[in-house]
Amino acid sequence: MIAGVKRERDVDEDEEEEVRVKVGRSHGVEDRRSRHCPYLDTINRSVLDFDFEKLCSISLSHINVYACLICGKYFQGRGQKSHAYIHSVQFAHHVFLNLHTLKFYCLPDNYEIIDSSIRRPPGDIMFLLVQRFGELMRKLWNPRNFKAHVSPHEMLQAVVLCSKKTFQITKQGDAVDFLSWFLNALHGALGGTKKKSSILTKVFQGSMRIFSKKLPHPDLPPEEKEALLLKDEYQEEMSESTFLYLTLDLPTAPLYKDEKEQLIIPQVPLFNILAKFNGNNEKEYKTYKENFLKRFQLTKLPPYLIFCIKRFTKNNFFVEKNPTIVNFPITNVDLREYLTEEAQVTEKITTYDLVANIVHDGKPTEGSYRIHVLHHGTGKWYELQDLQVIDILPQMITLSEAYIQVCCSFLTFVIR
Repeated sequence: MIAGVKRERDVDEDEEEEVRVKVGRSHGVEDRRSRHCPYLDTINRSVLDFDFEKLCSISLSHINVYACLICGKYFQGRGQKSHAYIHSVQFAHHVFLNLHTLKFYCLPDNYEIIDSSIRRPPGDIMFLLVQRFGELMRKLWNPRNFKAHVSPHEMLQAVVLCSKKTFQITKQGDAVDFLSWFLNALHGALGGTKKKSSILTKVFQGSMRIFSKKLPHPDLPPEEKEALLLKDEYQEEMSESTFLYLTLDLPTAPLYKDEKEQLIIPQVPLFNILAKFNGNNEKEYKTYKENFLKRFQLTKLPPYLIFCIKRFTKNNFFVEKNPTIVNFPITNVDLREYLTEEAQVTEKITTYDLVANIVHDGKPTEGSYRIHVLHHGTGKWYELQDLQVIDILPQMITLSEAYIQVCCSFLTFVIR
């Protein structure tokens, strides 16, 4: 609950400042800090209920009332002589909301904050995920970090809360399930929708064409099948779809092995399973009622491309893991042949290098995860498992049971 009210009657300074801001914008001038405020992660949403009317009607005029979004106190005015200004200097609380205009300001610098991420509906806790993830990233990349290690505990707590305990600290979850939820949750919390982009979609989102054709029921007589195939609903349809990662299907692992084959681990080249997206290969997909033939072709590639290798098959009784090793090159993975003809002209960069590899070891329900990451500065690879970090040769990475792979386009590497 927002509590604590202080008075200030000198509102003329605020009106003058608003005039200066409007005049500046009319001449095409905007404070560069407005879109890069460094204090957004200090907002404490737990003290806000946005029920301002009752308190304001009792104690303050509705004109130029500001709420501190860190501690929840009210102030009138934001000029240099106002209590809000003094409060921002004394307590380092910098983000304030004008309750009448619903504009956000940074004090004592006194500029308007323009950021879609802070205009959240009441009771939305998902932005906590953005805050905690942002804090963790800044700690990891801070060149003046005093400690050589960083704790992700607050970030993990936000995951538990925002996922409504779907993912928990004490229980291992599925990496692909978490990745899918995490990317979509961040996208939504940053104000993204199906039509509106966010930094997540700009970095990870590509697009594809899906060609789908309905199949007659396999138990029908041949004559009925032929008759159905002439109807419109059984003709091939094309649709456009976006993706944040590509799912790669492994070939079925051999069910029976002789004495010699028990020591042989099945292997498949990466480009064999990428053929799913060449626009020609068809695969049958079964639903509860209907069957479809589908083929896929890429139309746009993102700066960072994520592959999720489908290792687990679930049914009503158990989860089965496919142990097939995917032979993938560490560098120069060219995806041009999987693009449509039009996209091959527009997409100038189609080559990717591997930068991260998530591995699942062991049984489907009792296994563990390892991560391989590339240190871009030195070109060295490291293996991370819990608190253990060791060097690893690139040749050893290709022998692992890769589950998720993150690839970076050549252009992105150059820019970095």
